[in-house]
Amino acid sequence: MDFLRAHQLDIMLFLSGSCGILAIMTLMPRFLSVRRRSILTAMEVSSMLMLIFDRLAYIYRGNQSTLGGFMVRLCNAMPYFLILLNLLLITYFIKDLLQNEGQLKDPPKRLRICDVSFVIGSALIVATQFTGLYYAFDSSNNYVRSPGNILSYIPPFLMVVILESVLMEHRDRLKRSFAYTLEASILLPSIAAIIQYLNYGISLTSITMVIVVNVFFVYALTALGAEVGKARTRELEFYREAQEREAALFEETTEALVNAIDAKDKYTRGHSARVAVLSKQIAKEAGLSEEECNKVYFAALLHDVGKIGVPVEVINKPGKLTDEEFEQIKLHPVLGNQILSSIKQSPYLSIGAHYHHERYDGKGYPEGLAGEDIPEIARIISVADAYDAMSSTRSYRSALERQRVRDEIANGLGRQFDYKYAAIMLRLIDNGTADELTSGL
Repeated sequence: MDFLRAHQLDIMLFLSGSCGILAIMTLMPRFLSVRRRSILTAMEVSSMLMLIFDRLAYIYRGNQSTLGGFMVRLCNAMPYFLILLNLLLITYFIKDLLQNEGQLKDPPKRLRICDVSFVIGSALIVATQFTGLYYAFDSSNNYVRSPGNILSYIPPFLMVVILESVLMEHRDRLKRSFAYTLEASILLPSIAAIIQYLNYGISLTSITMVIVVNVFFVYALTALGAEVGKARTRELEFYREAQEREAALFEETTEALVNAIDAKDKYTRGHSARVAVLSKQIAKEAGLSEEECNKVYFAALLHDVGKIGVPVEVINKPGKLTDEEFEQIKLHPVLGNQILSSIKQSPYLSIGAHYHHERYDGKGYPEGLAGEDIPEIARIISVADAYDAMSSTRSYRSALERQRVRDEIANGLGRQFDYKYAAIMLRLIDNGTADELTSGL
């Protein structure tokens, strides 16, 4: 105690500075709610002021000037008040914890006793300034305890008892280490107050309360930050699973639609799926990103969706089409664009359907686009579509031989097909990848 008595002013100065720093730090973590951040900031500010006033009370003790008289009276009153305020702020923090982390709909009603104790205790501090209930000042302007000083301990001790009873009742709702830290923040200053009452001339209560408030503050930020981190991880996991479910639903819906398209043509079942895997492989070997490759895949999967609007007898006609029937076939890119354009979140889907029959030399349909005016997705799908069309049996002809298919694609370089993507398609044919990808589809 002698060491504390000799160095308590320096300890107060150091701790008040740490409170100021921590108060500023409280404003930074955005994972805390505004209410919780406000409570912690107020705790640090009130702790800082408590030490400043307590320190000034010792500095001005015995100062008989007008300023000394005013400062001694103010600085002795404020620590009494700020101890009550800190306990009230701890009460608010516990209420917030129980309602949020503890999932308690309504906080215990007996916590209202803490509010009442704060009001009564504050009123008694004001009354003391006129009645000398808690303390008085001698002729040298020195602080002197009054017989009624013991009464000053009743409001804070009542608050401590109420807070402890609430924590004991609802400890299972809080993280165990958090509950223990809260209890220590409440009990240790109470023990310090008893020691201070028995050892006149030291400010052990203020110093202890500030130390535990600072420790609690650091622990609260660490613990709550960890909990928020876990919550964010769970949220991201939930979001990822939701995305996966959405992607699976999208893929299943797309495949169901593709099956409905391919079912119209008994000779080309599996055509859309084969064109999709070939298109994705071409995009991959062209250096496109995984996201872009997936877009190419789904656009290719739906490239013939417009055939839903073409009469089945035209699609399955065994002989040569008339000019009128061919014009009906040529409408399927336009119909496909109209169908898929309504999917606003995936605008790339309509590109494959609309432009996969455009030619690199500008002699295709429906728009007659040429070269790189044709969207990249459509240029990729075009060569994959042509490969599978020539490799499959159709209502009007048998599948072409592999060499013949290769020659047709090679002859179409720069005319029907983009040089880059047609060259990749030839490489897939030559190394057998095309057969591997489409076998079984």
